[in-house]
Amino acid sequence: MKFTEDHEWLRPEDDLLVVGITEHASSQLGDVVFVELPEPETQVAKGDEIVVIESVKAASDIAAPVEGEIVAVNEKLMENPAMVNEDPLGEAWFFKIKPTDMSEYEAYMDEDAYQDLVG
Repeated sequence: MKFTEDHEWLRPEDDLLVVGITEHASSQLGDVVFVELPEPETQVAKGDEIVVIESVKAASDIAAPVEGEIVAVNEKLMENPAMVNEDPLGEAWFFKIKPTDMSEYEAYMDEDAYQDLVG
């Protein structure tokens, strides 16, 4: 698993990356009340804002960590957005993306570097 400076996590799964937000991000957001996900088969560029999360505190966007195609979204989150607070590193993944270039994944932080970032 790798981590972005924007508090997203990326987990390889065959030739895909599963993407979600970290426990740190989840706790900073507070109670999540709404999640808007991208459509499967959407082509995205790295940095495109593709997920909207609304909580009792604020609205936040998740950017695509790599260029590629969205191949699946976690529809359970639209029915139960609180999953983001309950299991951010597991069941509350947001989307799966097929990267154009899987080597982009390697540029992200490992868990130790991420823990240093959040202190």
